[in-house]
Amino acid sequence: MRKVAVVAAGGTGGHLFPAQALAEALIARGWTIVLASDERVAGFAGDFPAERRIALSAATYKPGDPIGMARAGFAVMRGALQARAAYREIGPHVVVGFGGYPSAPALVAALWERRPTVIHEQNAVMGRANRKLAGRVNTVACAFPTLLKAPPKVVGRAIVVGNPVRPPIRALAEVPYAPPTAEGPLRLLVTGGSQGARLLSELVPEAVAALPDDLKRRLTVQQQTRQESMETARRIYRNAVVDAEIAPFFRDMAGRLAAAHLVIGRAGAGSVCEFAVAGKPAILVPLAIALDDDQGQNARLLAEAGGAEIARENQLTVESLSGALEKLLTNPARLARMAAASRSVAIPDAAERLADVVEQTASGKIGLRD
Repeated sequence: MRKVAVVAAGGTGGHLFPAQALAEALIARGWTIVLASDERVAGFAGDFPAERRIALSAATYKPGDPIGMARAGFAVMRGALQARAAYREIGPHVVVGFGGYPSAPALVAALWERRPTVIHEQNAVMGRANRKLAGRVNTVACAFPTLLKAPPKVVGRAIVVGNPVRPPIRALAEVPYAPPTAEGPLRLLVTGGSQGARLLSELVPEAVAALPDDLKRRLTVQQQTRQESMETARRIYRNAVVDAEIAPFFRDMAGRLAAAHLVIGRAGAGSVCEFAVAGKPAILVPLAIALDDDQGQNARLLAEAGGAEIARENQLTVESLSGALEKLLTNPARLARMAAASRSVAIPDAAERLADVVEQTASGKIGLRD
């Protein structure tokens, strides 16, 4: 009999990339994968290895908005009924939720039918959707050793597995970091621009332009940049005579990450864990408006290990970022130490560890019992 896993994830890359990594690990073990999400998933999940996709009704709300909360509740119940009907046809052996409000209906339906359930929390701070369901699902897995905002009983039984990364990123765990030589090229990778990082799109080129000329001559920049900021960024780099490649999105992120001497990026859970697996020194800029400062808490994993510097938005200026870049890029020994520290907290086999948890939950070997 085929083993069927429903993987439920919100329609953003931060939820879908680890869900895809788990799906690929389970498929290698003989599982059939069904993806459950909302309509946004089409823009992110073109390569998701699911035999079937279930579109579920879902909605979110702003804290303190009772009308929005009521509407979201009705949407989740409608989505749960849709999922329940699908489950009776496909008979899933386990339902795995990766957070985001589109994952809630799939988990609610599984709880109604007493099907084995797993939640994976990618961030150091448990998200709202996972927080509301974590006390009822069979097993809770998490990416970080800390799990803030989670109920105490959930924290006590959570299993740290790491954050599953895509196979090309996983392969970088075996690639040693090569620090820049005294007069050799310097390669800077800047991520996060395509998802609204206006600050990085506009400030990084100016900070690079303010570097000493001898550094700029050696520097190659690859930067993800907001569409509306691309021409400005190109002009700044061109006027500074800096070799730069600008694009809204890089598909070959693994190759670019492998070549980078230093990375600048937001501190989403996926980014932080990918930087750690690749063993890259980083300057992390947590999103200031992130709920519960989840990005700031994510960044602490690398910063406390010595693998990253944290640059808070309210303290970040062209001068401060340019100074930080100069200090790091002119100190290969420190970059090498940061790379080793970053890799020391990585869990490259997170997808396999999570797959183990999913299989054990499906078979009843671990997790809460009814």
